[in-house]
Amino acid sequence: MVKVLALLLLALPCMQVSAEEFPRPEGLESAVSFWTKVYTEISTDQGYLHDDEHLAIVYSVLTLPDARQSSAREAQIHAAQAEIEDALRNLGEGKRSDLAPIEEQVLAAWPQDSSSRQFAEAAARVRFQLGQADRFRRGLVRSGQWKSHIREVLAKYGLPAELEALPHVESSFMASAWSKAGAAGMWQFMPTTGRHYMRVDHIVDERMDPFIATDGAARLLATNYRLTGTWPLALTSYNHGAAGMRRAAKTLGTTDIDVIVDKYKSRSFGFASRNFYASFLAAQEIDSNPEQYFPQIELARPVAYDTVRSDDFVSALGFAQEAGVELGELRRHNPALLDPVWKGEKHIPKGFPVRLPSSQLPRPLHESLASLSLAWRFGQQKPDKIYRVAQGDSLSTIAQRYNTTVAKLKAVNGLRSHKIRTGKTLILPGSVEEFSLSAAQVAATRARLEGKTVEYVIQRGDSLWSIARQFNVSTQDLVVWNNLSAKAYLQPGQKLKIAGAG
Repeated sequence: MVKVLALLLLALPCMQVSAEEFPRPEGLESAVSFWTKVYTEISTDQGYLHDDEHLAIVYSVLTLPDARQSSAREAQIHAAQAEIEDALRNLGEGKRSDLAPIEEQVLAAWPQDSSSRQFAEAAARVRFQLGQADRFRRGLVRSGQWKSHIREVLAKYGLPAELEALPHVESSFMASAWSKAGAAGMWQFMPTTGRHYMRVDHIVDERMDPFIATDGAARLLATNYRLTGTWPLALTSYNHGAAGMRRAAKTLGTTDIDVIVDKYKSRSFGFASRNFYASFLAAQEIDSNPEQYFPQIELARPVAYDTVRSDDFVSALGFAQEAGVELGELRRHNPALLDPVWKGEKHIPKGFPVRLPSSQLPRPLHESLASLSLAWRFGQQKPDKIYRVAQGDSLSTIAQRYNTTVAKLKAVNGLRSHKIRTGKTLILPGSVEEFSLSAAQVAATRARLEGKTVEYVIQRGDSLWSIARQFNVSTQDLVVWNNLSAKAYLQPGQKLKIAGAG
């Protein structure tokens, strides 16, 4: 059995599949029904208190305070959950008479032949699920803008059209979506996974571009399918990882998704992973029949974009002006370009596909690019400012020293915590201001080179500030002595003249 399964998992199946490749086994029916109700019957001002293993068991529907009152919401959910847990414990101890209203309500949610042991065990499984009907409806509307492109990309890779519904589960088709765990964009790529398929750094995050991210998602799904052999496992791999799903299939000796959901136990195979395929089936059903669930809904129309790529690095401000649009409008349609590009700290990278709606343009983008002044074109990117962490440094002290914030330092360096180690190289956000010195000050500073000097060989991670601190001179001195710009990029191996040292 294991050998047969191994051969199945290593096979490279044909990607052209039919709807039968997305089975809806009886064992998942209650879960699919649950997610259909979550997506269509209760809004984000409501939620279900339910059993997290048996989704047919729903104890109550909560109506919540305004979303802005987050603490009040949490308190109400916690109190209702605790009340149900107490009722389950009482039923677990055998109580069946003189029941309180909540105990009767909980008892009625279970089949009549349920045992006291089942109630006792269920006390640890009470879960709250926020409704999604209003969010799903908005996602359906947004999907109209992207569906045609997603279908083209899926067809390009020979993938089934049913996969176009996946962004409903991931982001409700929000290109700007971010999760608490750090997943981003319409397809909710984590940074590490995203870097396998697209560019993700402090200048460009292509997870935020629906066009580029869709291509990446298609390639990831194709890889998952080749590794797991079935679409239920490939889709669950989108949440749990292909290695995890292959391990589950090998452990149980089956690729049947309902068996894996019911039987497989792993610390990382939690509620979200167990329910990922069922929630996809629910979303796919609603997506295929939107009028049945949301009468009179109208989907957005696709936006026709003009796209251009430059062989040079280009100023965002200069390009916006030449194209005849506001900088904010250029930014809105190119969400993969991050803050440094829009603040002028970085150029638009060469080769990046810059997009704008054709209807907004007085002329094609390639003409605007062709007429762009050389003053807005550059042969290289503006260099990063680098700082090597010294003993006793913290993000707070570094941020204060360079007139930035801890949040920006963490964002530009992809840091998840405040911990930094001595010797680590950090990228510094923002622009270095040029020094403004009088001619007399420059002459006096240069005159100091006539005395005792030393040559310092720049090491990886050095900055003007760190070198100046090492030799007890100012960064202004280093700039003048070596005919540098304050924005100069220091190359390892480059030599600096330093006066009064040695």
